[in-house]
Amino acid sequence: MALVTGAGRGIGLETAIDLSRRGWRTHVVWRENNREKLEERFPGRVHRGDVTSEDDCRRIVGAVLEVDDRIDGVVHAVGEYTPGPLESMGADDVRHMLESNTLSAFTLIRALRTQLRLDRGAYVFFGAAGVEGLRARGDAAAYFMAKTALLSLVRSVAKEEAPFGVRVNMLSPGLVPHEHASEDTKALAGSVPSGRPGRGADLAHAAAWLLSDEAEHVTGQNMDVAGGWML
Repeated sequence: MALVTGAGRGIGLETAIDLSRRGWRTHVVWRENNREKLEERFPGRVHRGDVTSEDDCRRIVGAVLEVDDRIDGVVHAVGEYTPGPLESMGADDVRHMLESNTLSAFTLIRALRTQLRLDRGAYVFFGAAGVEGLRARGDAAAYFMAKTALLSLVRSVAKEEAPFGVRVNMLSPGLVPHEHASEDTKALAGSVPSGRPGRGADLAHAAAWLLSDEAEHVTGQNMDVAGGWML
């Protein structure tokens, strides 16, 4: 059984669809839009909530367990993007990036920790290509700051949870144009070394592998799925 947050659109939705096609009983979490379409694809397994809220996270986990009595895999695809240098940001902008990209992951982990230990499950989080390099990123400084913090969180939780058989990993996409992608992502899509921009399916397939038994000895890792972007 899999739980996918941020599944209303983009990479989260594609990952949820891919897992369902592979035979996973897939629960999805959304915050706005697409309720009817999600219900068609994932009947009885659609949950609305804000994963930065501890109350919402606990409620969602409880609702999932009422339908399916275990949680084997979690894909956290929540994380908004705000471009621009820090000079253009206010404290509220930075706070929003940290809450959306980092605090949401921490809050979800807290709500799931006991159940994932019981089920010896696995987490997958989404970062951003290039975070390992700790380079200055004037084009989206607050966003990359939040994703760097997320990587630190992933590795810390991976070490804490490894004795319980729980795996925690991160996938870092490069440029993945889609309907809701930022304009700078769309404009740079032709710059990827591999010759094409990323697709949601690239991330979905990698997430499915990390959740599978084939990756049972992989934890605390960050994998760029970016076609060479940011090398």
